[in-house]
Amino acid sequence: MTFEPSLSTSTMRPPLTSADAPSMADSLPSINFGFDDLRDRMARFTTKFDDFIEKGRKRVLEERNQFRMNVAELQEDQRMKKQTIETVTHQSATHAQALTKEAQETSEMKTAITAIAAQHDARIAHRDRTRQQIEETQKLINQRLEAQRQHAQYLDAQARHNLPELEFWQDYLCLRIEGAGMENRLKFVFTHVDERNWEKEAWFELGMERRDYEVLHCQPKLDGMDVPRVLGRLNESRDLSAFLKEMRLAFVAALKMGH
Repeated sequence: MTFEPSLSTSTMRPPLTSADAPSMADSLPSINFGFDDLRDRMARFTTKFDDFIEKGRKRVLEERNQFRMNVAELQEDQRMKKQTIETVTHQSATHAQALTKEAQETSEMKTAITAIAAQHDARIAHRDRTRQQIEETQKLINQRLEAQRQHAQYLDAQARHNLPELEFWQDYLCLRIEGAGMENRLKFVFTHVDERNWEKEAWFELGMERRDYEVLHCQPKLDGMDVPRVLGRLNESRDLSAFLKEMRLAFVAALKMGH
């Protein structure tokens, strides 16, 4: 803004008449305030300020939108992580249940295996005992078979030895051998044992179902005679001919005594 004086400082105008004299306003100095330039500068400032405000508003909107997007992404990420955590938690619980069930099944299997192993050991022990018993029984059977075989051989030899004597007793000493009506029993009948009646018979039944012979019945009865002693000698010696001779003498003595 400039001031331009209308009068020079070195010269002075002459006084004017009242008709020609200028007004007071005309006598004031002319001042140029520069409103146009100011207006132009204000317009440019306003434009720049509006542009700044618009850009700031856009930047704020963009930043707010970006913030909202970031928040949305964070929320989505948080939701996904929460879902992942829930899934992992569920899987962990399922895995823990599976481990518990597996541990229980393992324990049951170990218990079953222990029981089966105990049964197996018991069966092996029972098998070994049974095998030992079978071996002992087989050994005992073999011993008994061998004893029976030896006894059969002895009886066969004794029978071959006794046969001539039996024929002698039957032919010359009035002895008759009959069946007693039961298996493993023989009836020995003597005659000519009573001097008063040579036809009178005396007999006894000999049981042979056991290893030791037994005198089961006799007629006449041999009360007071030492039949057990005679029978004991027979069981020890297996000499049937001597036994028959002693039994005949016992009948003769009993008949003489009036039995």
